[in-house]
Amino acid sequence: MLARVCSAAVLGIDAYPVDVEVDITNGLPSFATVGLPHGAVREGRERVGAALANAGFQLPLKRITVNLAPADIRKDGSGLDLPIAVGILAASGQLPDGGLRGLMVAGEVGLEGDLRPVRGALPMALAARAAGCRGLLLPQDNLSEAAVVEGLEVRGARTLVEVCAYLAGDLELAPGRVDLPALMAERHRDDCDFSDVRGQPAAKRALEVAAAGAHNLLLIGPPGAGKTMLARRLPTILPSMTLDEALETTKIHSVAGVLEGGRALCVLRPFRAPHHTVSDAGLIGGGSVPRPGEVSLAHGGVLFLDELPEFRRNVLEVLRQPLEDGVVTLSRAAVSLTFPARFMLAAAMNPCPCGYFGDPVHSCRCAELDVERYRARVSGPLLDRIDIHLEVPTVPYRDLVGPGAEEASATVRQRVELARIRQRERFRDRRGLHANAHMSARDLRRYCPLSEPVQRLLRDAVGRLGLSARAYHRVIKIARTIADLAGADELSPSHVSEAIQYRSLDRRRAAA
Repeated sequence: MLARVCSAAVLGIDAYPVDVEVDITNGLPSFATVGLPHGAVREGRERVGAALANAGFQLPLKRITVNLAPADIRKDGSGLDLPIAVGILAASGQLPDGGLRGLMVAGEVGLEGDLRPVRGALPMALAARAAGCRGLLLPQDNLSEAAVVEGLEVRGARTLVEVCAYLAGDLELAPGRVDLPALMAERHRDDCDFSDVRGQPAAKRALEVAAAGAHNLLLIGPPGAGKTMLARRLPTILPSMTLDEALETTKIHSVAGVLEGGRALCVLRPFRAPHHTVSDAGLIGGGSVPRPGEVSLAHGGVLFLDELPEFRRNVLEVLRQPLEDGVVTLSRAAVSLTFPARFMLAAAMNPCPCGYFGDPVHSCRCAELDVERYRARVSGPLLDRIDIHLEVPTVPYRDLVGPGAEEASATVRQRVELARIRQRERFRDRRGLHANAHMSARDLRRYCPLSEPVQRLLRDAVGRLGLSARAYHRVIKIARTIADLAGADELSPSHVSEAIQYRSLDRRRAAA
């Protein structure tokens, strides 16, 4: 007897429909799974057999063949356990197959017949809606995540017995409900705020400019100056996430298996801070079946690299593609996948190995050659891709204990959002462009005309600082953002002058 169950498998950050065909015929007892099963899918027959027996069902002592179509795409993950188990019960006559029509089923089964959550519930729900399914049945722990998708009835169950009772019409499972407006209202962090940072007005201004234009940022300063504290508060002044951004970010976190349990949607800007011992595969993504790395998990938010020169050179160099293109393409022999990676890079480093080069209070113990070697660990091409280089000095005692109130994140965020609105208006006829940092050279010529005084200032800066073509373009982008924060339509010499001040490494090299 033959039974068909509709399911889905994840490839990259998207899911595609999989038809689980189960055929049971007379012959020597066997259980074969075909259709390029891999890893957890191939091992699923052992879990399914034990789950059926312990849940009170019979595993037919016949020849069982399970086909996963399309058969030319390798299947991975444990989400096909439940549709295989249901297919066996339907093919053996222990379950009527009428309840399966138009229903997508996914989930991992435990040896006792309990259902466990799977990765990629949100992409599966989107695939079910795109395939025209009337509903999706999956483990209870995945219910809130999948219920975000509108126009699809999503139901959750805790055990294989509950699934069979629902399909037989003996049990009603309530469809999941998610209040999207209430979820999207929780878009701001309460654990940290810009007002926690004492002093550092220049650094705060630079972070505001970076957030307003989505510019990458490098903080340079001695230990204890507040570089990490500032970077951790950068997401709190970024514009609120839209629903589309939240859905895409949630898909990435769901596929990677890092979505917080019970959370339906990622509504906070991600903040990822990998240790400097991270591998290139951990940062960029990888594996035999490629998984998202830290750069993709930071999509829509901030990737913070503390102690930047301590990262291995080959690890830092793989950042070039995502910083330029906003995506990561991972090619393997069997598959080539592209993951979104449009993030803001916030990096921090000491000015020298001991950390006190140029500090007015502490004396530096490093030789000049040691300082040069330390800074050379970060390549020039990578530094060129970081828009803002900012020196963060030690906070004076009077600022630490002063009575003055610091500006809160909500106040700064309002100015940032107004600047982003101006950018969206400017780029409304330019598809895929949302922030100044993402403008190409052609966009700069179109959207950033330069007056004669501005050209004279830039010509002088390029000559004195030896700016590369990429650094020259970065200065114009930063100046455009500064003008947006000021509500100005045209670039002025004051906007460009401030932008040049945010290229401290270029100025330091010119002075040397």
